[in-house]
Amino acid sequence: FLSLVAEFCCGFFVILILGNFWFLAVLYLLWLYVDWGTPCAGGRRCQWVRGWTVWKYFREYFPIHLIKTSELNPNHNYLLGFHPHGVLVAGAFGNFCTDSPFKNLFPGLTPYLHIMPLWFGCPFFREYIMSAGMVSASKESVSHVLNNKGGGHASVIVIGGAEESLNAHPGSLTLNILKRKGFIKMALKHGAHLVPVFSFGENELFKQVANPKGSWLRNVQEKLQKIMGFALPLFHARGVFQYSFGLIPYRQPIHTVVGSPIPVKQNLNPTTEEIDQLHALYLQKLKKLFEEHKSNYGIPAHKSLIFE
Repeated sequence: FLSLVAEFCCGFFVILILGNFWFLAVLYLLWLYVDWGTPCAGGRRCQWVRGWTVWKYFREYFPIHLIKTSELNPNHNYLLGFHPHGVLVAGAFGNFCTDSPFKNLFPGLTPYLHIMPLWFGCPFFREYIMSAGMVSASKESVSHVLNNKGGGHASVIVIGGAEESLNAHPGSLTLNILKRKGFIKMALKHGAHLVPVFSFGENELFKQVANPKGSWLRNVQEKLQKIMGFALPLFHARGVFQYSFGLIPYRQPIHTVVGSPIPVKQNLNPTTEEIDQLHALYLQKLKKLFEEHKSNYGIPAHKSLIFE
């Protein structure tokens, strides 16, 4: 979805350059130069954009639900680890980038969804994603959000990243997380409490072409992901007027469950051992959150999360 909108925005920019409005393109490039650091400095959210009626219909289509399991004190800053990535990351967008129930369930907290920095290099598109509350996933950006002295900020990071989207098959419970410890280090450096978030139904929205590890397709996808910075899962779902084939996601409910916070004491120079210990605790809490709620959302009792 983001790719399609980004391509449209880039195409529009090219039309300005090649057409009679090249001077507008030049003015925008000047603006881009001046405003380049904004995605790493909290972005520029717009409540009007977040409140568009289309996002209400977007959330109701699946539908998307946000489930609260514990209070989050707005006097603290939080780092929310979102799982799994899925293909669309619909739960993360619907709950944290629109005028969703988040502000009522967690009053005093402002969520910032961190996405790949490359999206902010796309003309015009960058203005839209910042207005929705998205910011860069760079260390500088995460530090800016979590460094809020009065608390009340919540960094939302899709821990598995683009690589995890290649595992987004219906029924898949595989998370790319064992080697991902940068978010743990950031939480320690800023004393941000860690909160595991699991979005049930995220992997059910599309059917992806079989790409088991070791297959030629998976090898090609992984190489392209390393080169371009984002993955290219081959997926399909339903059409507009028929359900057999298309790119519109299936209407499958998404239940995004926000877990209990893991208190983190600030440590400006955490050791590898301290990072590993907190990472292990995070995995334990994430697994517990999944086990406590899986029966409510159609996950068989014998199925559990797989960490890679």
